[in-house]
Amino acid sequence: MLRRFLANPKVGIGLTIIGLFTLVALLGKPFASEIMGRTPQSIFPEAMGASPSWTHPLGTTASGQDVFTWMLYGTYNSMFVGFASAIIASAIGIAMGTAAGFLGGAVDRLLNGVILIFQNLPSFPVLIIAATFWREMPLLVVSILIGLFEWTGGARRIRAQALSLRGRDFTTALRTIGESKARIVFVEVMPHLFGILSPIFLTLIAAGVGMQASMAMLGIGNAAEPSWGLIINYAFGMNALFRGMWWWFVPPGLCLALLGFATTMVNFGLDEITNPTLSTRRMTLMRKFLKRNRRITPRANASTTPTGAVS
Repeated sequence: MLRRFLANPKVGIGLTIIGLFTLVALLGKPFASEIMGRTPQSIFPEAMGASPSWTHPLGTTASGQDVFTWMLYGTYNSMFVGFASAIIASAIGIAMGTAAGFLGGAVDRLLNGVILIFQNLPSFPVLIIAATFWREMPLLVVSILIGLFEWTGGARRIRAQALSLRGRDFTTALRTIGESKARIVFVEVMPHLFGILSPIFLTLIAAGVGMQASMAMLGIGNAAEPSWGLIINYAFGMNALFRGMWWWFVPPGLCLALLGFATTMVNFGLDEITNPTLSTRRMTLMRKFLKRNRRITPRANASTTPTGAVS
């Protein structure tokens, strides 16, 4: 299934976009500081509010700060929150979902209740309340808080898969011969979960980035750590929209949209794999078949019309 997942064109598009953002996150800060010799705090008094140029590819802010440098640093911080929160949420989701689905009984009812409680908690208001007590919240703390609220959807999907695997013949046979539950879960069951873990993880990355951006747009977080949301917050705080400084807020907004598009494409690809009726190749063949049938049917009707019949 993993091979089919990676070979899907939609998945390829989504993974390419996510891979490019990851590459920029890893190399962007060293490139800006070491090669360009710029930081988000660097100010260019001669180019305040300047439009994009060779010197400043994405223009400058009203204070004379280079937007391109802000984007390089912001991509690192946004992707850091995305990956860190996704790792935390995935670990909790795997543990809770696998335990609930495979152990069953009272354990399943208890853990499923915990999942439902966390799923119905309004995560964003809770994060805002937490931010009121810690205004300059570090990105690592933001990642932990987001991860603690974003694991429920993945846990339910993993639980459903674990319930299915629990009743399979191979797990029943392993229990019959006396294999421990730990070995069955980690050695036999876990490989069957990789097919749904990868899209869950990628979706959690986008969810983490989007949640952090929403918080930053409201001014929650450390102002010394640029992110896509903080750039947009800063731009609208300085009335960039009404001053026509589109280069200030369009790049981070476009990055957020592209990341959401990438995870959507990955999920579309997964749907095609798990649901054969949605396969692009199958639908293309079906359209060709129906089109050919529409051409053949009138000829068949004409050949069966009696000679001399009144039209």
